[in-house]
Amino acid sequence: MLSYDRQPELGIVVPAFNEEENIPILWRELAATLDAAGCSFEVLIIDDGSTDQTANIIRDLARSDPRLRGLVLTRNFGHQAAISVGLQHVRGAAIAIMDADLQDRPADALRLYQECRAASADVAYAIRRSRQEGPIKRAAYHVFYRVLGRLARINIPLDSGDFCVMDRKTVDRLNTLPERLRFVRGLRTWIGGRQIGVPVDRDTRRAGIPKYTVSKLLRLAVDGLVSFSDVPLRIASVIGFTVSGLSLLGMIIVLVWKVTGDLPSGAGVATIALSILFLGGVQLLTAGILGEYVGRIFDEVKARPVALIGEHIECLAREHNTVKTTSDE
Repeated sequence: MLSYDRQPELGIVVPAFNEEENIPILWRELAATLDAAGCSFEVLIIDDGSTDQTANIIRDLARSDPRLRGLVLTRNFGHQAAISVGLQHVRGAAIAIMDADLQDRPADALRLYQECRAASADVAYAIRRSRQEGPIKRAAYHVFYRVLGRLARINIPLDSGDFCVMDRKTVDRLNTLPERLRFVRGLRTWIGGRQIGVPVDRDTRRAGIPKYTVSKLLRLAVDGLVSFSDVPLRIASVIGFTVSGLSLLGMIIVLVWKVTGDLPSGAGVATIALSILFLGGVQLLTAGILGEYVGRIFDEVKARPVALIGEHIECLAREHNTVKTTSDE
């Protein structure tokens, strides 16, 4: 078993929200897989404001094995925030990120670590060659990654989520980035270095219901697009120029009709009404795009922390098999 004072080979960050059924299974499978490979490790589970027994389960597991630690956030800050906080507190020469629902396989986490070391890479990220979600969700993921890849200023890998292994220097660099609204897979790509993709199959969740609702997935997609692309702003400008050109063309057509006497009865009123509706719609669209960027600027300027930790869970008194918890005010 890993000595408390010794740096583990692999640290694993696991964000969790209402995953009381999955965490014990995840821990058993991770421990069995990594122990069999002779890999020293530590698991850090971030309870993202769960309302079930997730925090109590983390405490119980920490009593039984010092290689498991926990952070309990003061409320639900979101998946990306939980990952970011975990990366700031995890120990390990290499760091893995994986979900608590076991859609990311423990065996694949070990494989990513081994591939990263074998290739002397800075990052080994999972490329999802298959998913077990329904066809609509799979299609949405497929479209999102390709739209993001087309619009982003950096080359974000297709079909690659947060499941990855990074070496310590890459994690340290990521932790220095000042963004509060974080899109971790994009920041990971932005950092650069030698990054390799490893094809994996994504399983169905073992228990419980998916925590990423449609609205949360849409918000994540918008965050990714706005954080790494200014194309929406350019699209707004193009729309503005196009509308201006069409309006000018329409005015010329109406004037020609009026001069030649070919203006249809009632066409003037209809043209004005349609023009107002069209221009109003374009203005609202443009204002919405600008609002997404301005809203993020507003959040960044406030400089609030990504998340707040309410409790640290770790087994410090090993010989007495007790758990020490501390709270952050």
